Amino acid sequence: MIKLLLPLQAGPLTLANRLVMPPMATSKAEADGQVSQAILDYYTEKSAGGYLSLITIEHSYIRPEGKASQNQLSVADDRMIKGLAKLAQVIHQNGSKTMMQLNHAGSQTTEEITGFSPVAPSAVLNLRNGDKLPRELTHEEMIELVLAFKEAARRAKAAGFDGVEIHSAHGYLLNQFLSPLTNKRTDEYGGTLLNRIRLHLQVIEAVRSEVGPDYPIFLRLGASDFMEGGTTLEDSLIAAQEFEKAGINGLDISGGFCGFSLPGRSDQGYFSDLTEGIKKVVSIPVILTGGITEIEAAEQLLAEGKADLIGVGRALLRNSKWAEEGIHKLQREG
Repeated sequence: MIKLLLPLQAGPLTLANRLVMPPMATSKAEADGQVSQAILDYYTEKSAGGYLSLITIEHSYIRPEGKASQNQLSVADDRMIKGLAKLAQVIHQNGSKTMMQLNHAGSQTTEEITGFSPVAPSAVLNLRNGDKLPRELTHEEMIELVLAFKEAARRAKAAGFDGVEIHSAHGYLLNQFLSPLTNKRTDEYGGTLLNRIRLHLQVIEAVRSEVGPDYPIFLRLGASDFMEGGTTLEDSLIAAQEFEKAGINGLDISGGFCGFSLPGRSDQGYFSDLTEGIKKVVSIPVILTGGITEIEAAEQLLAEGKADLIGVGRALLRNSKWAEEGIHKLQREG
Protein backbone atom coordinates (compact mmCIF):
# COMPACT_ATOMS: atom_id res chain seq x y z
CA MET A 1 0.00 0.00 0.00
CA ILE A 2 2.79 2.44 0.87
CA LYS A 3 4.38 1.86 -2.53
CA LEU A 4 1.32 3.51 -4.07
CA LEU A 5 1.94 6.64 -2.04
CA LEU A 6 5.65 7.15 -1.59
CA PRO A 7 6.85 8.37 -3.95
CA LEU A 8 3.54 9.64 -5.30
CA GLN A 9 4.96 9.91 -8.80
CA ALA A 10 6.99 7.35 -10.70
CA GLY A 11 10.76 7.59 -10.75
CA PRO A 12 13.50 8.15 -8.17
CA LEU A 13 12.69 9.63 -4.79
CA THR A 14 13.47 13.32 -5.24
CA LEU A 15 12.23 16.59 -3.84
CA ALA A 16 10.11 17.06 -6.96
CA ASN A 17 7.93 14.08 -6.07
CA ARG A 18 7.85 14.82 -2.35
CA LEU A 19 6.24 18.26 -2.57
CA VAL A 20 2.51 18.35 -1.90
CA MET A 21 -0.07 21.13 -1.71
CA PRO A 22 -2.14 20.98 1.49
CA PRO A 23 -5.77 22.09 1.53
CA MET A 24 -6.41 25.83 1.71
CA ALA A 25 -9.94 27.20 1.72
CA THR A 26 -10.63 29.42 -1.29
CA SER A 27 -14.32 30.33 -0.71
CA LYS A 28 -14.72 30.07 -4.48
CA ALA A 29 -17.47 27.42 -4.65
CA GLU A 30 -21.01 28.22 -5.70
CA ALA A 31 -23.41 29.21 -2.91
CA ASP A 32 -24.73 25.63 -2.75
CA GLY A 33 -21.21 24.15 -2.59
CA GLN A 34 -20.93 23.06 -6.21
CA VAL A 35 -17.69 23.37 -8.16
CA SER A 36 -17.50 26.75 -9.87
CA GLN A 37 -15.47 27.94 -12.82
CA ALA A 38 -13.44 30.01 -10.36
CA ILE A 39 -12.39 26.84 -8.50
CA LEU A 40 -11.51 25.08 -11.76
CA ASP A 41 -9.38 28.05 -12.80
CA TYR A 42 -7.67 28.21 -9.41
CA TYR A 43 -6.62 24.55 -9.36
CA THR A 44 -5.67 24.60 -13.03
CA GLU A 45 -3.22 27.38 -12.21
CA LYS A 46 -1.86 25.76 -9.03
CA SER A 47 -1.31 22.36 -10.66
CA ALA A 48 0.22 23.66 -13.91
CA GLY A 49 3.30 21.71 -14.93
CA GLY A 50 2.76 18.85 -12.52
CA TYR A 51 5.46 20.09 -10.12
CA LEU A 52 3.42 18.97 -7.10
CA SER A 53 3.07 15.23 -6.57
CA LEU A 54 -0.20 15.61 -4.65
CA ILE A 55 -2.80 18.35 -4.35
CA THR A 56 -5.28 18.01 -1.51
CA ILE A 57 -8.47 19.89 -2.27
CA GLU A 58 -9.69 22.34 0.34
CA HIS A 59 -11.85 20.99 3.14
CA SER A 60 -15.29 20.08 1.85
CA TYR A 61 -18.35 19.63 4.02
CA ILE A 62 -19.93 16.20 4.31
CA ARG A 63 -23.29 17.47 5.60
CA PRO A 64 -24.98 20.89 5.34
CA GLU A 65 -24.86 21.40 9.12
CA GLY A 66 -21.10 20.84 8.98
CA LYS A 67 -20.45 23.69 6.56
CA ALA A 68 -17.69 25.91 7.94
CA SER A 69 -18.07 29.04 5.81
CA GLN A 70 -19.90 30.62 2.92
CA ASN A 71 -18.97 29.34 -0.55
CA GLN A 72 -17.26 26.28 0.89
CA LEU A 73 -16.98 23.27 -1.40
CA SER A 74 -19.49 20.47 -0.77
CA VAL A 75 -19.26 16.71 -1.02
CA ALA A 76 -22.56 16.31 0.81
CA ASP A 77 -24.75 14.84 -1.93
CA ASP A 78 -24.56 13.13 -5.29
CA ARG A 79 -25.33 16.32 -7.21
CA MET A 80 -21.74 17.35 -6.53
CA ILE A 81 -20.09 14.41 -8.29
CA LYS A 82 -20.22 15.81 -11.82
CA GLY A 83 -18.50 19.06 -10.87
CA LEU A 84 -15.97 17.31 -8.65
CA ALA A 85 -15.09 15.03 -11.56
CA LYS A 86 -14.21 18.11 -13.63
CA LEU A 87 -12.00 19.32 -10.79
CA ALA A 88 -10.13 16.02 -10.50
CA GLN A 89 -9.72 15.94 -14.26
CA VAL A 90 -8.03 19.35 -14.59
CA ILE A 91 -5.49 18.40 -11.92
CA HIS A 92 -4.79 15.02 -13.51
CA GLN A 93 -4.35 16.64 -16.91
CA ASN A 94 -1.61 18.81 -15.41
CA GLY A 95 0.22 15.77 -14.06
CA SER A 96 -0.55 15.74 -10.32
CA LYS A 97 -2.47 13.36 -8.09
CA THR A 98 -5.31 14.77 -6.01
CA MET A 99 -7.15 13.97 -2.80
CA MET A 100 -10.47 15.23 -1.48
CA GLN A 101 -10.49 16.45 2.12
CA LEU A 102 -13.63 15.48 4.04
CA ASN A 103 -14.73 17.65 6.95
CA HIS A 104 -17.46 18.59 9.38
CA ALA A 105 -17.05 21.88 11.22
CA GLY A 106 -18.91 20.84 14.37
CA SER A 107 -19.05 23.83 16.69
CA GLN A 108 -16.70 25.86 14.49
CA THR A 109 -19.55 27.30 12.47
CA THR A 110 -22.71 29.30 13.07
CA GLU A 111 -26.43 28.98 12.48
CA GLU A 112 -26.16 31.93 10.09
CA ILE A 113 -23.88 29.87 7.83
CA THR A 114 -25.61 26.48 8.01
CA GLY A 115 -29.20 27.14 9.04
CA PHE A 116 -28.70 24.65 11.89
CA SER A 117 -27.63 24.93 15.52
CA PRO A 118 -23.95 23.92 15.80
CA VAL A 119 -23.16 20.52 17.30
CA ALA A 120 -20.12 19.20 19.15
CA PRO A 121 -18.95 16.33 21.35
CA SER A 122 -19.93 18.42 24.38
CA ALA A 123 -21.69 21.69 25.10
CA VAL A 124 -18.41 23.61 25.25
CA LEU A 125 -17.53 26.82 23.42
CA ASN A 126 -15.25 26.36 20.42
CA LEU A 127 -11.90 27.95 21.24
CA ARG A 128 -11.37 29.22 17.69
CA ASN A 129 -14.82 30.41 16.71
CA GLY A 130 -17.37 30.14 19.45
CA ASP A 131 -19.71 32.66 20.98
CA LYS A 132 -22.64 30.28 21.37
CA LEU A 133 -22.74 26.95 23.17
CA PRO A 134 -23.14 24.05 20.72
CA ARG A 135 -25.51 21.17 21.29
CA GLU A 136 -24.01 17.86 22.39
CA LEU A 137 -24.28 15.11 19.78
CA THR A 138 -26.38 12.04 20.52
CA HIS A 139 -25.25 8.50 19.75
CA GLU A 140 -27.74 8.32 16.90
CA GLU A 141 -26.31 11.50 15.39
CA MET A 142 -22.78 10.12 15.59
CA ILE A 143 -23.88 7.04 13.67
CA GLU A 144 -25.27 9.37 11.02
CA LEU A 145 -21.97 11.27 10.92
CA VAL A 146 -20.02 8.07 10.31
CA LEU A 147 -22.35 7.28 7.42
CA ALA A 148 -21.92 10.82 6.07
CA PHE A 149 -18.12 10.44 5.94
CA LYS A 150 -18.57 7.08 4.23
CA GLU A 151 -20.90 8.50 1.59
CA ALA A 152 -18.63 11.51 1.03
CA ALA A 153 -15.72 9.16 0.36
CA ARG A 154 -17.85 7.23 -2.13
CA ARG A 155 -18.56 10.46 -4.02
CA ALA A 156 -14.90 11.47 -4.05
CA LYS A 157 -13.87 8.11 -5.46
CA ALA A 158 -16.69 8.21 -8.03
CA ALA A 159 -15.48 11.65 -9.11
CA GLY A 160 -12.03 10.27 -9.85
CA PHE A 161 -10.02 11.53 -6.89
CA ASP A 162 -6.94 9.46 -6.05
CA GLY A 163 -7.73 9.31 -2.35
CA VAL A 164 -9.46 11.06 0.53
CA GLU A 165 -8.20 12.85 3.61
CA ILE A 166 -10.23 12.88 6.82
CA HIS A 167 -9.91 16.22 8.63
CA SER A 168 -9.14 16.10 12.36
CA ALA A 169 -7.28 19.35 12.92
CA HIS A 170 -7.75 23.11 13.43
CA GLY A 171 -10.61 22.76 15.90
CA TYR A 172 -13.13 21.09 13.57
CA LEU A 173 -15.47 18.29 14.68
CA LEU A 174 -13.17 15.26 14.83
CA ASN A 175 -10.49 17.44 16.41
CA GLN A 176 -13.11 18.47 18.98
CA PHE A 177 -13.53 14.81 19.89
CA LEU A 178 -9.75 14.32 20.13
CA SER A 179 -9.06 17.32 22.34
CA PRO A 180 -9.82 17.18 26.08
CA LEU A 181 -10.44 20.93 25.85
CA THR A 182 -13.74 20.33 24.06
CA ASN A 183 -14.54 16.67 24.74
CA LYS A 184 -16.06 16.45 28.20
CA ARG A 185 -18.18 13.37 27.51
CA THR A 186 -18.52 10.70 30.19
CA ASP A 187 -19.59 7.88 27.85
CA GLU A 188 -17.44 5.65 25.61
CA TYR A 189 -16.55 8.66 23.42
CA GLY A 190 -14.91 10.70 26.20
CA GLY A 191 -12.32 10.51 28.91
CA THR A 192 -9.36 8.38 27.83
CA LEU A 193 -7.50 9.01 24.60
CA LEU A 194 -8.76 5.75 23.08
CA ASN A 195 -12.30 6.83 23.85
CA ARG A 196 -11.71 10.27 22.34
CA ILE A 197 -10.56 8.72 19.05
CA ARG A 198 -13.33 6.11 18.98
CA LEU A 199 -15.33 8.14 16.46
CA HIS A 200 -12.22 8.56 14.29
CA LEU A 201 -11.75 4.80 14.18
CA GLN A 202 -15.40 4.24 13.30
CA VAL A 203 -15.12 6.78 10.48
CA ILE A 204 -11.94 5.15 9.16
CA GLU A 205 -13.56 1.71 9.25
CA ALA A 206 -16.65 2.95 7.43
CA VAL A 207 -14.68 4.81 4.77
CA ARG A 208 -12.40 1.82 4.19
CA SER A 209 -15.39 -0.49 3.81
CA GLU A 210 -16.75 1.83 1.12
CA VAL A 211 -13.63 2.59 -0.95
CA GLY A 212 -11.96 -0.81 -0.75
CA PRO A 213 -8.53 -2.02 0.43
CA ASP A 214 -6.36 -0.30 -2.18
CA TYR A 215 -7.74 3.25 -2.11
CA PRO A 216 -5.56 5.73 -0.17
CA ILE A 217 -7.04 7.26 2.98
CA PHE A 218 -5.05 10.00 4.73
CA LEU A 219 -5.90 11.75 7.98
CA ARG A 220 -5.05 15.35 8.84
CA LEU A 221 -4.12 15.27 12.49
CA GLY A 222 -4.03 18.26 14.82
CA ALA A 223 -1.19 16.66 16.73
CA SER A 224 -1.02 19.24 19.52
CA ASP A 225 -3.24 22.07 20.71
CA PHE A 226 -0.23 23.84 22.24
CA MET A 227 -2.58 24.89 25.04
CA GLU A 228 -2.69 23.90 28.69
CA GLY A 229 -4.97 20.92 29.13
CA GLY A 230 -5.11 20.25 25.40
CA THR A 231 -3.89 17.49 23.13
CA THR A 232 -0.15 16.82 23.28
CA LEU A 233 2.40 15.09 21.06
CA GLU A 234 2.39 12.19 23.52
CA ASP A 235 -1.34 11.74 22.85
CA SER A 236 -0.77 11.86 19.11
CA LEU A 237 2.01 9.26 19.17
CA ILE A 238 -0.56 6.80 20.48
CA ALA A 239 -3.35 8.03 18.21
CA ALA A 240 -1.13 7.84 15.12
CA GLN A 241 -0.35 4.18 15.77
CA GLU A 242 -4.02 3.41 16.25
CA PHE A 243 -4.91 5.19 13.00
CA GLU A 244 -2.28 3.20 11.11
CA LYS A 245 -3.61 -0.07 12.53
CA ALA A 246 -7.13 1.02 11.48
CA GLY A 247 -6.04 1.41 7.86
CA ILE A 248 -4.87 5.01 7.41
CA ASN A 249 -2.23 5.26 4.65
CA GLY A 250 -0.73 8.64 5.51
CA LEU A 251 -0.78 11.32 8.20
CA ASP A 252 -0.89 15.03 7.35
CA ILE A 253 0.30 16.78 10.50
CA SER A 254 -0.83 20.22 11.61
CA GLY A 255 -1.98 21.99 14.76
CA GLY A 256 -5.10 21.38 16.79
CA PHE A 257 -6.89 24.32 18.37
CA CYS A 258 -3.84 26.48 17.67
CA GLY A 259 -4.77 26.14 13.98
CA PHE A 260 -2.28 26.00 11.12
CA SER A 261 0.04 28.53 12.78
CA LEU A 262 2.03 28.39 15.98
CA PRO A 263 2.21 31.51 18.18
CA GLY A 264 5.79 32.68 18.64
CA ARG A 265 7.16 30.48 15.86
CA SER A 266 7.94 31.58 12.33
CA ASP A 267 10.73 29.18 11.44
CA GLN A 268 10.55 26.92 8.41
CA GLY A 269 8.52 23.79 9.20
CA TYR A 270 7.56 24.80 12.73
CA PHE A 271 5.56 21.59 13.22
CA SER A 272 8.65 19.46 12.51
CA ASP A 273 8.99 18.35 16.15
CA LEU A 274 5.54 16.80 15.80
CA THR A 275 6.24 15.07 12.48
CA GLU A 276 9.65 13.84 13.57
CA GLY A 277 8.15 12.22 16.65
CA ILE A 278 5.24 10.67 14.83
CA LYS A 279 7.43 9.42 11.98
CA LYS A 280 9.37 7.33 14.51
CA VAL A 281 6.31 5.35 15.61
CA VAL A 282 4.53 4.69 12.29
CA SER A 283 5.55 3.15 8.96
CA ILE A 284 3.15 5.20 6.80
CA PRO A 285 4.11 8.51 5.14
CA VAL A 286 4.05 11.62 7.32
CA ILE A 287 3.48 15.06 5.77
CA LEU A 288 5.01 18.20 7.28
CA THR A 289 3.40 21.58 6.66
CA GLY A 290 3.80 24.91 8.41
CA GLY A 291 5.72 28.01 7.41
CA ILE A 292 7.78 26.42 4.63
CA THR A 293 8.55 29.17 2.12
CA GLU A 294 12.10 28.28 1.00
CA ILE A 295 12.84 25.36 -1.30
CA GLU A 296 16.18 24.78 0.45
CA ALA A 297 14.36 24.42 3.76
CA ALA A 298 12.03 21.81 2.27
CA GLU A 299 15.00 19.81 1.03
CA GLN A 300 16.81 20.12 4.38
CA LEU A 301 13.80 19.01 6.41
CA LEU A 302 13.51 15.89 4.27
CA ALA A 303 17.25 15.23 4.51
CA GLU A 304 17.02 15.44 8.32
CA GLY A 305 14.22 12.87 8.37
CA LYS A 306 11.65 15.26 9.77
CA ALA A 307 8.97 13.96 7.38
CA ASP A 308 8.37 11.90 4.24
CA LEU A 309 6.55 14.59 2.28
CA ILE A 310 6.58 18.38 2.45
CA GLY A 311 3.37 20.40 2.24
CA VAL A 312 3.63 23.96 0.96
CA GLY A 313 0.56 26.15 1.24
CA ARG A 314 0.94 29.89 1.75
CA ALA A 315 3.98 30.16 -0.52
CA LEU A 316 1.98 28.56 -3.34
CA LEU A 317 -0.97 30.78 -2.56
CA ARG A 318 1.24 33.83 -3.14
CA ASN A 319 3.16 32.38 -6.10
CA SER A 320 1.70 29.55 -8.18
CA LYS A 321 5.12 28.91 -9.74
CA TRP A 322 6.85 28.47 -6.38
CA ALA A 323 7.49 24.74 -6.82
CA GLU A 324 8.58 25.09 -10.45
CA GLU A 325 10.97 27.93 -9.70
CA GLY A 326 12.34 26.23 -6.60
CA ILE A 327 13.00 22.87 -8.23
CA HIS A 328 14.71 24.52 -11.21
CA LYS A 329 16.83 26.55 -8.79
CA LEU A 330 18.02 23.41 -7.01
CA GLN A 331 18.75 21.73 -10.33
CA ARG A 332 20.90 24.66 -11.42
CA GLU A 333 22.77 24.71 -8.12
CA GLY A 334 23.08 20.94 -7.86
